[in-house]
Amino acid sequence: MTRASLEKQPHEVAEMFDDVAEKYDLTNDVLSLGQARLWRKEVAKAVDARPAQKILDLAAGTATSSQPFVQAGAYVVPCDFSLGMLSVGKQRHPHMPFTAGDATRLPFADDSFDAVTISFGLRNVQETDQALRELYRVTKPGGRVVICEFSQPTWAPFRTVYTEYLMRALPPVARAVSSNPDAYVYLAESIREWPDQPALASLLQSAGWSKVAWRNLTGGIVALHRGFKSA
Repeated sequence: MTRASLEKQPHEVAEMFDDVAEKYDLTNDVLSLGQARLWRKEVAKAVDARPAQKILDLAAGTATSSQPFVQAGAYVVPCDFSLGMLSVGKQRHPHMPFTAGDATRLPFADDSFDAVTISFGLRNVQETDQALRELYRVTKPGGRVVICEFSQPTWAPFRTVYTEYLMRALPPVARAVSSNPDAYVYLAESIREWPDQPALASLLQSAGWSKVAWRNLTGGIVALHRGFKSA
């Protein structure tokens, strides 16, 4: 198994991420031209973790995305369905409560977390609507969701250049730095097929989230969506 299809069968996606776990963070830094670190900082600001809060970091992988919340004093649960990613993460951060879980059937009680967040993982879930409802279920009343995901550049000429980069430049670059370059062909295809900013906002609202808004990063290559669970 080298790559998942756009059908996003859970076992295929999990196996694909198992394959790339060891070099995943390095590859992301290279392919994003260093922007991944900036995006993580913006996610941390939006989540605004506080001491003693409980944060669910879904699709956390190796828990690189979780570290800013830990540093803020929050109790963070990194959750992912790739056992390979969780294993690498546990080696790096043995103190963290890594949890295996499917985004569409989260292994947590209702109203468990002050904030839930997912970065670059929602796109890989087969049933986006169900995942957004599950995130809503496990969030405390008054709590918030922050989603960081690839989106659609807002300037049309740049959008064309960006799409060309994804489909032509990304695979050869991935071959140079990744243990499974075919997985990054899936990455490019899944980004191209993903809903744009207003469409994802509409999905959040349909799942029950209120005060939904988004902010573009890097010209819309990435968008931060936020919503709240009514108190």
